[in-house]
Amino acid sequence: MIFDVDGTLVDSNDAHTRAWLRAFAEHGITVAYEPVRRAIGMGGDKLMPRVSGIEEDSTTGKSIAEKRAEIFQKEFLPALRAFPSARELVACLKDDGYTLAVASSAKEDELHPLLEIANVADLIPTRTSSDDAENSKPDPDIVLAALKRTGSPAAAAIMIGDTPYDVEASSRAGIRAVGLECGGWGCDDLRGAVACYRDPADLLARYRESVLGSPKHLIER
Repeated sequence: MIFDVDGTLVDSNDAHTRAWLRAFAEHGITVAYEPVRRAIGMGGDKLMPRVSGIEEDSTTGKSIAEKRAEIFQKEFLPALRAFPSARELVACLKDDGYTLAVASSAKEDELHPLLEIANVADLIPTRTSSDDAENSKPDPDIVLAALKRTGSPAAAAIMIGDTPYDVEASSRAGIRAVGLECGGWGCDDLRGAVACYRDPADLLARYRESVLGSPKHLIER
């Protein structure tokens, strides 16, 4: 079972958006809220050129990315909260015998604090971040890296995420996805997922009737 974190286990997508907006503004660049918000879930390598035309590996791009990280970690990260039942859902999957992993577009130095906020750091030892992949979501690199570390075949894996980029990345990796709406996208946006739920609490409440509660469906594809 491969988890996204931002917007899936932790209510952080708006905070990421505002950190990006502040970082752009401090470099004299004005971008609108909505395009940035809809690009959250991608890594900076995808988000920056999409919303501003600036490449992340340019001098300006690197400066903006560093400022975003500074703003996010100092001003937004301490106030973030997990979605209800995030830990309970992860613990349920672990108790059911799933191998758990994380495939996140977050940088490594942000990922562990986010998992601590979600109160699942002790439950998920296998983690991949944007530092482990050449290309961020919706490219499948991060998901494939997580899958490789688990040693699981794609047919026996599933990803839980909140963005269309999670769904596309998992599909391109040959893995089915379960979508959660708590990150700000609706089920219509998450087309391609095998199922869609409001949030971790909703998925947990319906766990036994879901594909997660019937692991045999993962290998009977």
